[in-house]
Amino acid sequence: MTSLVLIGTGLIGREHARLILSHPETELVAICDPSSESQHLAASLGVPHYAEWDAMLDQVKPDGAIIALPNQLHEPVALSCISRNIACLIEKPIAETLPAAWRITLAAEQSGTPVLVGHQRRHSPDIRAAKQTIEAGDLGPLVAVNGMTLFDKPNDYFNAEWRTKAGGGVLLINLIHDIDVLRYLVGEIDSIRAFTSSASRGFEVEDTASLAIKFENGTLGTFIISDSAVSPWAWEYTSGQALYHPTQPGACLFLAGRKAALSVSDMYMWRHAHEHEHWQHPLVREHRAPERSLTYVNQLDHFIQVIHRKVAPLISARDGMSTLAATLAVSRAGREDRAISITGLLNESRPS
Repeated sequence: MTSLVLIGTGLIGREHARLILSHPETELVAICDPSSESQHLAASLGVPHYAEWDAMLDQVKPDGAIIALPNQLHEPVALSCISRNIACLIEKPIAETLPAAWRITLAAEQSGTPVLVGHQRRHSPDIRAAKQTIEAGDLGPLVAVNGMTLFDKPNDYFNAEWRTKAGGGVLLINLIHDIDVLRYLVGEIDSIRAFTSSASRGFEVEDTASLAIKFENGTLGTFIISDSAVSPWAWEYTSGQALYHPTQPGACLFLAGRKAALSVSDMYMWRHAHEHEHWQHPLVREHRAPERSLTYVNQLDHFIQVIHRKVAPLISARDGMSTLAATLAVSRAGREDRAISITGLLNESRPS
């Protein structure tokens, strides 16, 4: 049995508690969060409650820790786990800033303590199937990618003031997942140009953004995101894997290569029937049905393997840092009206 502690009991933290308790190979041995709601949750689950994470880690000595606290607390808690050689799963983003992400990354790599970043979509059946299709060479070399995440958040969602301020909007909360999927499927991002807008709500934070993306392998991409537009075109809907959203079957991401094209999440591949055919010939459609599994269960299964050093993290600290850098580049590109180099952002933020 793998012993886990949960640090942070907000919305996603409570989901982690439920998953741990329902998994046959894991045991929830303590909860840490200073809130009174957290104390009540721990009491209802019959597990010890702590208000301070260092004391909990020293007394409980868990196999692994799940960190689901506000972003600004990711760094100190992760460093506490790493200093004790306790593998941790950090909910996205890995940290609030790139310097903090660097400190987590370097500490993890220097100590050999595994850190898994909670970009759960990499564990989703549709993204797994897309990755397998690309790696098998069925699409040929990728040429272009286009995607969208468009949904309408309710007005009362923004009653929390931090969601109306810079850093609290659709980019770091939602787009970061799409950026991670693009990096995972297509490859490392070289640079990003973007337009951002707050026109829908007039808040300080962006509600809409359009991106032009240059990948290191030469692939070009576009992406548009908004949390103030009605549509069925978002992974949260199309995958059927999101925790709090209805399923709307369809596609939200389109990948085109020299040999074929693939739409995700409906997983249709389009290709020519015969070699040497081209745009004046009809295309054949094939369905690449993914296996049936649950994203968050898959992520916990993987974390168990990471804890016991049987596999490397699918999304390491360094990987999560690169996703954070590419996401922060979008806001900066919009403000400065220029292409932002991801490598440049990482290099300028690395601690001396």
